[in-house]
Parts: sequence; C-alpha cells; structure tokens
Amino acid sequence: MALTLERALFYLQTLVVILSIFLVNPSFCFNPKKLFNTSYYAPSASDWSPSLATWYGPANGDGSEGGACGYGNAVGQPPFSSLISAGSPLIYDSGKGCGSCYEVKCTGNSACSGNPVKVVITDECAGCGSDAQYHFDLSGSAFGAMAVSGQDQNLRNAGKINIQHRRIECNYPGKSIAFRVDSGSNQEYFATLVEYEDGDGDLAKVELKEAHDDSNSWDSMQQSWGAVWKLDKGSPLKAPFSIRLTTLESGKTIVANNVIPAQWTPGQTYRSIVNFET
Repeated sequence: MALTLERALFYLQTLVVILSIFLVNPSFCFNPKKLFNTSYYAPSASDWSPSLATWYGPANGDGSEGGACGYGNAVGQPPFSSLISAGSPLIYDSGKGCGSCYEVKCTGNSACSGNPVKVVITDECAGCGSDAQYHFDLSGSAFGAMAVSGQDQNLRNAGKINIQHRRIECNYPGKSIAFRVDSGSNQEYFATLVEYEDGDGDLAKVELKEAHDDSNSWDSMQQSWGAVWKLDKGSPLKAPFSIRLTTLESGKTIVANNVIPAQWTPGQTYRSIVNFET
C-alpha cells in the first residue's frame, strides 16, 4: 500500500509541474524535433550521440550501387564518392531524409581511428532497428574509412559496432542543385530527382511553375519515392519550368528559375545555377 501511495504522490507532483508550464505560458507547444535538433548546424565536441553501424555491399564499394533515394550510380562518383549510408526508419524518414549529411566515428574497436567520416543518406535500411533508433548501414567504403590506416578490413570483420554520429551541413563545393528528369515523364506528368542540396540536404516541399503562369502561383509537387518528386496535373504542361525548393530542417527556400528548358527530355539532368548557402 505504501508503494502505491508513493506512486500516486509522484504522479500528482508530475501533473502539477506540467500544468504549471501551461499556466505560466499558455502558448507553450512541445516540439521534440526542435528540442533535440538545435545543434545540427553548429557541431561541437558535445554534439555526438550514440548509434549503431553495420555495412553492406562490396567491401570497397558504395552499398547497393544506387539505393532507395534514387541517386543511382551517382553514389559511387564525386561528390558522394561511395561515402554513403542507408538509414534506419528514423534517419530515412520515408525518403525525407534522403540527401541529409552526417559525421560518424568509432572508438570502441582497436581498428577504429576515432576520426569523423562524412556520409550522405542515399538508401533505406528498413530492417535496421526500431523507429526510435539511429542505425547507419554504411557502404563498405564508408565503414572502412572509420578505421586506422591499413586496418579497414579488420574493422569490417567486426560486422556491427557502436559508433557516434552527429548531423552536419551538406557542402558540395562547385556543385549547384541538379534535376534529373524521370524517364517516365511526359507532357502531363513531370517527375524529377533533386540532388546536391547544400545546407540541410533534405527537402520538405518542391513546387513547379510553368512558363506561361504570370500569377506567381506554384503547383505543389508530391514526393514520389526517395528524392524523386512528381506533378501529375492531368493537362499539358508548358515548359520551361521553374522549381522552388524548401528545406525540411531550417525552412529555407530557393528558386531555380527556368531550370527545365522548353525542349526537355526524359532521363536528362539539368543543372541550376543556385544552391543553398551554408
């Protein structure tokens, strides 16, 4: 009975504390994302958080040689350069996490260098942990890059290790945002892969404006899968197209004016002249 009474008193005290918060500040709104993500863009020695790491694909390769974000063989080429990772559901976020950048490092294995390695999320690891777990399924190249020189295979032999991670800004020097038109696009349906966004790296919203539209109204595109966004308007679309991007974490907006030319072709990549500031 004493234990039950103690618990009741504890719950009562907790309720009083919560109510006092709302009474002092009626507009208080609990936002766990804002609470825990405040250090994304000012990394320091204290920003590191624990997570798990595994690896997949060839030992010195780029994971799945493509991945669920849609970047294709670009993951093995600069600026990705095979330093990529598949993310657990918390990281991949149903494709919203595509393009986000992290630093990872390991210290709990004799082969670990302790030096951070920058990776980009380009794939999904649906079986990696729970919805609340940070688990990086790294490419063989990225996993080995965490090792002391010459010890990369010894580290990969460990298979699964504890690591530290932190979110960082993406930075692709000399690269502007590119739009790869999906091969299934036509005059009424337009889809594009968006890649190389500096800053947040991930996107919350993509909008399209046709050349003849002088009203400054934008059509909202829907996330098709991974980093591919689509617009199925049901009527002929008139190019050139301008595309407006809004980032997920910071809400920054940028416009690539007339980035898709009048005579666009499915399967082609069109590079803008803009990128987010970092």
